[in-house]
Amino acid sequence: MKLTIDKSDLHRGLSHLQAVVEKRNSMPILANVLLRTLGRGKEGQLELAATDLEVGVRDLRTAQVETDGDITVSARKFFDIVRELPDEPVQLEATANAFLEIYSGRIHFSLAGTTGEEYPSLPEFSPEHLVSLQASILSTMIERTVYAASLDETRYNLNGVYFEVLAESEKIRMVATDGHRLALVDRGIGSEVESLASDVIIPRKGLAELKRLVDEEDADQVEISFDASNGLARTGSVTLFMRLIEGKFPNYQQVIPTALEHRLTLPCEPLIHAVRRVSLLSAERSHAVQFEFTKDALRLSSSNPDLGHAQEELDADYSGDDLSIGFNAKYLLESLSAFATKEIQLSLQDSTSPVVLRPTDDEDSLAVVMPMRL
Repeated sequence: MKLTIDKSDLHRGLSHLQAVVEKRNSMPILANVLLRTLGRGKEGQLELAATDLEVGVRDLRTAQVETDGDITVSARKFFDIVRELPDEPVQLEATANAFLEIYSGRIHFSLAGTTGEEYPSLPEFSPEHLVSLQASILSTMIERTVYAASLDETRYNLNGVYFEVLAESEKIRMVATDGHRLALVDRGIGSEVESLASDVIIPRKGLAELKRLVDEEDADQVEISFDASNGLARTGSVTLFMRLIEGKFPNYQQVIPTALEHRLTLPCEPLIHAVRRVSLLSAERSHAVQFEFTKDALRLSSSNPDLGHAQEELDADYSGDDLSIGFNAKYLLESLSAFATKEIQLSLQDSTSPVVLRPTDDEDSLAVVMPMRL
């Protein structure tokens, strides 16, 4: 393998792979990146690929290819080397004894590697239909749900975000829950929605990688597709592969309260700051904060025998009966911050029921947080 490639192109391609690279030592080769040439001459390409066997990323970069070949080298070390090179063309050459020779002007590195044959293949998934949607839509949907996915590995079916197609309304839905809170968001994407597989669970790591891709400055559209066990997303030169989580997602509709007599509306940012301040003196294990709904106001308080007491009152649009309820401040803050909205509505039935949070400017998003006993 011998080729020449722009440093900026190579650097950006390698940056897409870093978070996917397996850092544990169960399979040392998973800490490597695969380099493989495609085509010849000025129309050639360098394929950069990495996988942890669950999530894989492939990036194709234009290169002037002299000879074909492949090699794998340490993803972290190769990235560090390329990052420090000057902004001029980089020449890469794989030797017969699996070393990667890196040249840039009068700079030369020789990096030990292995042959490409030893690298595991990325998940094979060639969908018949790819559905295109705005990258910003997918970014918002991930941001408003992934925080609620469970971190408990024993509840594997909750370790990701549930993806559902609402064919009648031409919308897609993403839902996540860990048993303490739930996050849901819908977005309309048009009649193409019928081409997407429904009722699949996307893993957290795959969504984190997808979020990075769709948040890049030049990411405008993203193509996605799913089958029963695999997911694929493509934007620009980058293709992301994911093994979906097997199992059945719980009936999340049962968690969302429908009878909600008490409603309170107030600015979101002041509420976030108030919860943060009051929670400073909450119990370290429970993070419990008490919410008292009173006429035209919301009073927040926390108490810790070892630390003291905190209280803050906010003006709010509320005219119902007085009501007191406790919540885990951490769960509330994550839900409120994910909305990134100016105004929020809190709705609940009584002092023992979950609270439903909705941005007043988006009827297709909500979060549910379970109450705590104080």
